[in-house]
Amino acid sequence: MATARVSGATLLPSGKVLVAGGSDAAYHPLVTAELYDPSTGSFGATGSMATAHGTATLLSNGKVLVAGGGYCSDICVFVSGAELYDPTSGTFSATGSMTTLRIGNSATLLPGGKVLFAGGFDSCDDVGCHGVTSAELYDPTSGTFSATGSMTRARYSNSATLLLDGKVLVAGGLAFPSAELYEPASGTFTATGNMTTARFFHSATLLLDGRILIAGGVNRAGPLASAELFDEP
Repeated sequence: MATARVSGATLLPSGKVLVAGGSDAAYHPLVTAELYDPSTGSFGATGSMATAHGTATLLSNGKVLVAGGGYCSDICVFVSGAELYDPTSGTFSATGSMTTLRIGNSATLLPGGKVLFAGGFDSCDDVGCHGVTSAELYDPTSGTFSATGSMTRARYSNSATLLLDGKVLVAGGLAFPSAELYEPASGTFTATGNMTTARFFHSATLLLDGRILIAGGVNRAGPLASAELFDEP
């Protein structure tokens, strides 16, 4: 890449990959973005964000929603705004702002085209960071965020995975083994079975048979090599 960064990556409909924002080696947020072209095996610059953001989600219309986020150094700086990346023009433009300040939340594209943002933390002090139970939805039609039901417990650095039936499995976060399911039709969360191991920063992948593979992550004992499967009743 042109810039060293800790960041996620988003596969675009064209086959190129958008790498946007993230942080540098000193944990300073980045607003720059670049594209990986698999036909040439190279990265090239694209438009920059107005503000560094925490999540990037490919929308049904082919644009990428980057929203919320922030960074923590001596103090935590939160961002409530959001922007849209248009692959056609290679530019970012502002869209609606989130209803809640949050860092470390999940973002999941739902079958209807809306995006579910769940959890994260909204403040930190000498004791630690304080997770939130709130969740909200982004509607790409109106370009606005609105509140939806709250989770059964506060969590951040959790996973959120869309199941085959349209529900979303929200699992772990911080050092919790608990998990819950979000039902888009009712906008509510309900508790489901606990993981065998408390973990956060783990991966959660939908398998072809509908089960979820949860692997790795970290807990209070350190990095994890273990993995487990979630099978919805």
